[in-house]
Amino acid sequence: MGAIEDVYEDLDADVSEEEFREAVEAKVEQMGGLADEETAAMLIAHDLDGGEVETIADIEAGLEEVKFLGKVTGVGELRTFERDGEDDSDGHVLNLDVADESGAVRVALWDEDAVAAAEEIDAGDVFRIKGRPKDGYNGVEVSADRLEPDEEADIDVDVGGRVTADSLSMGQSDVNFRGVVLDTDSVRTFDRDDGTEGRVSNLTLGDETGRVRVTLWDERADAAEELAAGESVEVVDGYVREREGSLELHVGSRSEINELDEAVEFVPDATDIADIEIGQTVDIAGVVRSADPTRTFDRDDGSEGQVRNVRVQDTTDDIRVALWGEKADLGLGPGDEVFCADVEIQEGWQDNLEASAGWRSTVAVVDGAEPDRGSESAGLDQFGDGQSAGGSSGGASSGEIADADSKTDEDGGHDDPETFTGTVVQPGDPVILDSGEETVRVETDTDVHLGEELTVRGRRDGDTFHADDVF
Repeated sequence: MGAIEDVYEDLDADVSEEEFREAVEAKVEQMGGLADEETAAMLIAHDLDGGEVETIADIEAGLEEVKFLGKVTGVGELRTFERDGEDDSDGHVLNLDVADESGAVRVALWDEDAVAAAEEIDAGDVFRIKGRPKDGYNGVEVSADRLEPDEEADIDVDVGGRVTADSLSMGQSDVNFRGVVLDTDSVRTFDRDDGTEGRVSNLTLGDETGRVRVTLWDERADAAEELAAGESVEVVDGYVREREGSLELHVGSRSEINELDEAVEFVPDATDIADIEIGQTVDIAGVVRSADPTRTFDRDDGSEGQVRNVRVQDTTDDIRVALWGEKADLGLGPGDEVFCADVEIQEGWQDNLEASAGWRSTVAVVDGAEPDRGSESAGLDQFGDGQSAGGSSGGASSGEIADADSKTDEDGGHDDPETFTGTVVQPGDPVILDSGEETVRVETDTDVHLGEELTVRGRRDGDTFHADDVF
């Protein structure tokens, strides 16, 4: 076998050997003796074998043709359709979800190839794929011309099954995920390139390992307005995509989102407030110490906006959190336990740090730290390393308040605790709070500041509070 035949044997292109030989001979003549047949054959082969991409992430809709290696992570249903025009025969299409360590892409097989693939291809199979990329509804798609199995290639991508928030990886599809709803979003519409209208919304779900943003498309988008924070759901047949450096779980036409009877626990993984720095985007968790009224303002475009400031405290420090837009309507009050995700740390009033909770942020709420609510609160009573919220200012978790409720006096009877909210008008000994209607003395070792709004809980003796908890 000669040099031309050897190169042609390894060629992955739709060209006959005779056509290839003619092209090589023309190349030799063109280069005026600067290349022999073997060199010319390799140059021609390189031109014909173009489109090879290193990873799936390199596939772009503008390329005429691509060749890549990928693992099948999901096999869709074989669909039959009627062709337009004079040819009234039925067509067939089968979609495959294919991934490598860099990303994922949907691959479409047509007609006889689709019918054969529906019977022969399973999730986990690895193929060398050649096809034409284009823009699809959910990103770039590849219309396949040829698939060749590669049993020796090893691609480190998980295939299907139930996953946890911390095990999600780019390229997964057929993902089943159970989580508790932390935050919901309204449905938004947009125009597609083909002139049709699309719909999209978002949820944030959490489980025992973390949280994930969920994007719901078209007919699935309404779920964001039908579900409420605290409900447990399961996403079935979702797929993972990347947006702005973070992984998201997407719910499309083949996916489902179903409510669960059993509760899913969420354990926040939050940064200590004492450790945060300006310019960071972090998650924080703690107890609301005070809450200001909602303020409205006029934007530059003439629309009206709103913001509400609350002060959140954990075991290390406290910080003011600005709740923007719809988050201002959450109705937070002193004693509520909250988890604030993706808040931006900015410079606030008097050079103090401030956390800004905007449209990309998540604020998960437990309404009131009432006794025995820990098992019903999706794990929000567990902050950081299993510690309850509270700290230097006397904040308490729901479990601690439950213990306070069950305390008995020396005579064996219950001494029911009371609560009082007011502004500090004297921070010394004793602390004096004024609610606007009543002034009380508070016996507490808590360090408070003049003008601060506090809620105290404890035993009341006339106009004096023996505070067990201070929020």
